[in-house]
Amino acid sequence: MDLPVIDLSHYLAADAAASDSQLGDRRLGELCAEVSRTLRETGALLVKDPRCSAEDNDRFIDMMEKYFECPSEFKLLQERPHLHYQVGVTPEGVEVPRSLVDEEMQEKLRAMPEQFQPSLPKGPDCKWRYMWRVGPRPSNTRFKELNSEPVIPEGFPQWKEAMDSWGYKMISAIETVAEMAAIGFGLPKDAFTSLMKQGPHLLGPTGSDLQHYGQEGRVFAGYHYDLNFLTIHGRSRFPGLNIWLRNGQKVEVKVPVGCLLIQTGKQIEWLTAGDCTAGMHEVVVTNRTMDAIRQASKQNRSLWRVSSTLFAHIASDAVLKSLGHFAESPDASKYPPICAGEFVEQELSVINLKGNNGKP
Repeated sequence: MDLPVIDLSHYLAADAAASDSQLGDRRLGELCAEVSRTLRETGALLVKDPRCSAEDNDRFIDMMEKYFECPSEFKLLQERPHLHYQVGVTPEGVEVPRSLVDEEMQEKLRAMPEQFQPSLPKGPDCKWRYMWRVGPRPSNTRFKELNSEPVIPEGFPQWKEAMDSWGYKMISAIETVAEMAAIGFGLPKDAFTSLMKQGPHLLGPTGSDLQHYGQEGRVFAGYHYDLNFLTIHGRSRFPGLNIWLRNGQKVEVKVPVGCLLIQTGKQIEWLTAGDCTAGMHEVVVTNRTMDAIRQASKQNRSLWRVSSTLFAHIASDAVLKSLGHFAESPDASKYPPICAGEFVEQELSVINLKGNNGKP
């Protein structure tokens, strides 16, 4: 199954015209309905945003490949375990996939048809990650660890500009999709974006060493969902991302050149009372990954798999609760109101990024 590609140009043009009649036209209504329907049914969406070019994505990946290729001793200088790894680098062997520790999830996995079951990891993820905050933070917040100052590695003079440039572009794409999804769900246009203001948005590119771990079946990111609102990725140079549709079907994602992949997180599930659920996914070395490794080796290109991931969050001090008509849903009681920052801290404690300095 190929996910549909939504071109954001028409919505952006109508939004720039600031015309209610244009925003209400039939084509826009159909586009917004397709966005909400696709997020609901698949937990994922491909978009084309004229503000985010393939060249922008390539420049960002070029820089991150150079960083991840640095010696581990250098990268560990940017590690901040006391801040829950929410800024700076997270080394391989720290992030624990939910499927490794959640017994309820493990029961569901065993009940899946064999062809749809994920590749079960045997330990923490063998990938590195770098967390970089994007956008303004609140001057007063109960959750200072989730809103900490960024960490800049020495020897990368272009770091801040490159991270901010790509991060802001992806945030803009997320905000547009959030508006379209809200309209498609029958909510006010700003139902989601108003809650995102000053959120602890994080650009969190991952780096997976294919030279060391490039064996078919190797799990880089075990089966899990994202705890934030929406997650967005630029196209990786190496395939390997599998997602699970609402009906339980497993699908390998193919992101076309120039497109961005958006996935639903747990916070949007909370806000829609489960009408839109957090998308399950994993990153595994597949036969397509192996083909890409061989091609990269022939061309003497980097063998680090970089994913230019950004996690868009609801503001830490905002309350997660069922919005609008979703509050009348029979499932709304499963999603009691909770402060977003408190929710994030609870989720981080499960996957080993809070407490014990990241150690099991």
